[in-house]
Amino acid sequence: MNIPATRKDLMIVNMGPQHPSMHGVLRLIVTLDGEDVIDCEPILGYLHRGMEKIAENRTIIQYLPYVTRWDYLATMFTEAITVNGPEQLGNIQVPKRASYIRVIMLELSRIASHLLWLGPFMADIGAQTPFFYIFRERELIYDLFEAATGMRMMHNFFRIGGVAADLPYGWIDKCFDFCNYFLTRVIEYQKLITRNPIFLERVEGVGFVGREEVINWGLSGPMLRASGIQWDLREVDNYECYEELDWEVQWQKEGDSLARYLVRIGEMVESIKIIQQALEGIPGGPYENFEIRCFDREKEPEWNDFEYRFIGKKSSPTFELPKQELYVRVEAPKGELGIFLIGDQNGFPWRWKIRPPGFINLQILPQLVKRMKLALN
Repeated sequence: MNIPATRKDLMIVNMGPQHPSMHGVLRLIVTLDGEDVIDCEPILGYLHRGMEKIAENRTIIQYLPYVTRWDYLATMFTEAITVNGPEQLGNIQVPKRASYIRVIMLELSRIASHLLWLGPFMADIGAQTPFFYIFRERELIYDLFEAATGMRMMHNFFRIGGVAADLPYGWIDKCFDFCNYFLTRVIEYQKLITRNPIFLERVEGVGFVGREEVINWGLSGPMLRASGIQWDLREVDNYECYEELDWEVQWQKEGDSLARYLVRIGEMVESIKIIQQALEGIPGGPYENFEIRCFDREKEPEWNDFEYRFIGKKSSPTFELPKQELYVRVEAPKGELGIFLIGDQNGFPWRWKIRPPGFINLQILPQLVKRMKLALN
């Protein structure tokens, strides 16, 4: 047995597997000199479920119920990216009303994700109260999701060419009520947290990432914008109807944990502004492009040489993906969520590669924690 050669005064500690989402997916092997972190090795892959290969053996409609499992905190974004790729490959037009509904759902999901970042973040640095507050607001968002989609977390709401159903009667008024209420709660968060001297002592100047570093490491989302780069895919790519709404990219230049906190707090306020404008300006018309159900459909679909019509009594629509390749992306709460998609004149994608923002952002973790101290609480 080979024993790793280490200095006598160094200690190797196994932290994890921990659960940044809902399962044990992150393990850290930390080398300590007393309380100082000398080295950190993150180990991933404890929850690999083969989502890409499942996508390559399903039609898009069949695969949609799976995708919310990519990210339990921002479920609408995984659905959005799953339908955006085939829409761009097939040049499918989305009705204006459906686009507005999508934006409303995406921004509600962004707020829900940022809230569940805020609560555990504050608990980790010793403030337990915000952890309970954020669930109060998240429950209201889930109530809105449940009323519109029938599900609180796994919605299966987005469709190629639109959404699954129109907004129910009274939903817009309820969403307005939530927006007005949530703005008062954000003010409460800011009074409780932002200028708290203990909070500032523990986050200001901690976890610094410079402008050059975030670009070299390929970081995105609040990690990128907190280091002085005004880059938001909602503004850069102009997908859905964001260019018709008045909002501002939230950014800071300090590059530390405080800056990332301020970016996320600012983004929640901007999301409320976007939702309010979308609710006020939502047009009439269809919520789905029904014409696509008649075009680009496989005449005799097969599933791995098995006749697909025998799989179930009522088969789902099988849209034929053109023989092209495409990279499509959205601005998810954690950063750039992308998919590299290759069609092959088939109902199933030939290649489906996911670009997860959290996985990419975690690359810089060992560099951030070096020379920091390990908390003993």
